[in-house]
Amino acid sequence: MTSPRLAAPTEELPKDVADLATAVANLPAEHRSRLEPLMFRVVDSTKRRRRILNLVQEALSQLRLDMKYLVFDLEATRRERDALRQAPPEEPREDE
Repeated sequence: MTSPRLAAPTEELPKDVADLATAVANLPAEHRSRLEPLMFRVVDSTKRRRRILNLVQEALSQLRLDMKYLVFDLEATRRERDALRQAPPEEPREDE
């Protein structure tokens, strides 16, 4: 008696965990009933770790992109500053 919690098409389990789930599913009912709850916990924690890892990878990708934008903005600001320093000083206007 295997549960649909063991295999979701979008979240593939590592081969060793899938093999373990298959081995537990093939056990006699008396042993399987004792091991399945533990197996479900292992599967759930494996899926949770995978989701967390994906979130961390996405956050790192976003951080890298944000850093590129910040570096670009910093370089542009420095270029503008340098251009203003090299420009001749403006004369005060009389209409102000």
